[in-house]
Amino acid sequence: MILIDTHCHLYGEEFTADIDTVIEKAQQQGVTRFYLPAIDSEAIPSMMALEEQFPGVCIPMMGLHPCYVKENFRDELVIVGNWLAKRPFVAIGEIGLDLYWDKTFVDQQYEAFHLQMQWALDMALPIVIHTRNAMPETIETVKPYADKGLRGIFHCFSGNAEEAKQVTGMGFHLGIGGVITYKNSGLADALADINPEWLVLETDAPYLTPVPFRGKRNESSYLQYILAKLAEVKNLPEAELAAITTANAQKIFGG
Repeated sequence: MILIDTHCHLYGEEFTADIDTVIEKAQQQGVTRFYLPAIDSEAIPSMMALEEQFPGVCIPMMGLHPCYVKENFRDELVIVGNWLAKRPFVAIGEIGLDLYWDKTFVDQQYEAFHLQMQWALDMALPIVIHTRNAMPETIETVKPYADKGLRGIFHCFSGNAEEAKQVTGMGFHLGIGGVITYKNSGLADALADINPEWLVLETDAPYLTPVPFRGKRNESSYLQYILAKLAEVKNLPEAELAAITTANAQKIFGG
């Protein structure tokens, strides 16, 4: 089986000591590509270094994460814009709205989100969306851009069945990670009527570790547990679902 981890932060300090082993273990499980979402300017050097260390395997995006939208967000967006002008990226992400942690800069989150979605439209790039405690607001904000052809992934989708239909109805894919393995997540019910053509796999490593490793550092080799649970939910053979989700990821990101 060939698998793609569409969302993982392998450039984080959690992996500094053993990144070679982490990549190798994942590759032994069939994971061939690791897509790296950007968060802010401080993380960019380590993200780009990982791309250089594993060319064609670790593939960066560029963007400003909503949790990192602070007083200096316009300076951060200038840095994002400069990188997007400097070289190709496969996507703009992760971007979006987070109403869970700190609501001090909600207006600025919206401003950053709108600007980066417009950049994605202008550059014909997909986006990777972070949304927490803000699913209705995020869908409403994305819709005008989706109507103009913007596409991408709602990363770590954790909405309900109606929201899943709204997202896929806009032409966006759902990123499915470790939450699918959590007993009371409700995600299985939300995906009941969703065609697998709208699903991609992700770990969000080092976060959201799937069962049976919940509470420990997540890593890309655990994608197999997410695949297994999702295959059970969708009543499909794992190999078939792996092929579908991999093709979906390739369609979004290219290659």
